[in-house]
Amino acid sequence: MGGHETPKAYLDAQFTYEREVDGAKRGHKVLASSCVNNRVWYGAVQQVENGVAGEVFAVVCLVKWNPRSRSGYHFAYKEMDESVGPYEAECPERILDLLTETDRPHAIDWRARCRAAIASRRRDVPDGALVRFESPLTCSDDRQETDFRVRKDGAKLRFFRLDGNGPYRVRNFYKLNWSIVPETKVHRTVFARAGEPTKEMLKCA
Repeated sequence: MGGHETPKAYLDAQFTYEREVDGAKRGHKVLASSCVNNRVWYGAVQQVENGVAGEVFAVVCLVKWNPRSRSGYHFAYKEMDESVGPYEAECPERILDLLTETDRPHAIDWRARCRAAIASRRRDVPDGALVRFESPLTCSDDRQETDFRVRKDGAKLRFFRLDGNGPYRVRNFYKLNWSIVPETKVHRTVFARAGEPTKEMLKCA
C-alpha cells in the first residue's frame, strides 16, 4: 500500500493531492476520515483551487484488507461520493459536521440516513427492558420471536426470550426497527403498624 500501514492512512493520502489543470492548481484535501472496522472508509474531502478552499463533500470507500493474504492481494477499495447515495451510511458525526450544504438529492438522503443511524445508536436501552421488533427474528433454535427481555453485560446487550431462554445475540441491533414496550411496574405496598408512623408520615409532621 505504498508504504502505508493501514487502509485509512493510504486513502487519506490518496484523496489529498494537487495537480495543475488548464493553468490552475486543483486538488483535494482530506479534512477528517474514519475507516470503520477497516471495511468502510468515510472522508470529508475539500476541493481546493489555487490555494482557495471550496466545497466539502463526503467520499465513501468500500475496503477489502487482508494483510495475511497468501495470494498477495492484500488491499483493494471501491470509491464513490455521497452524490450517488451509498448504501453504507455509518459516517461518524464529526465528519458529517464538516460537509458544506448540498442540493444533490442522493447526498441529502445519504446524510439523513447517517444522522438517523447515529441517533439510533444513542437510544438508551435500560437493563431489563422489554424490546419488541417490528419483524420476527429467527433464533438459532429456529423459533421466531418479536419480544425479548434485555440484560446489560457492561456495554453489551444480551437478549432473552420471555420464557427465560437465552441469552441471544442480535446482530446489527441498532439498525433494526424496534421499540421498547412500556410496562406497568407493580410496587409492594407497605402498611405501618397501628400507632407507628412511617418515614413519609414523619416528613409530613
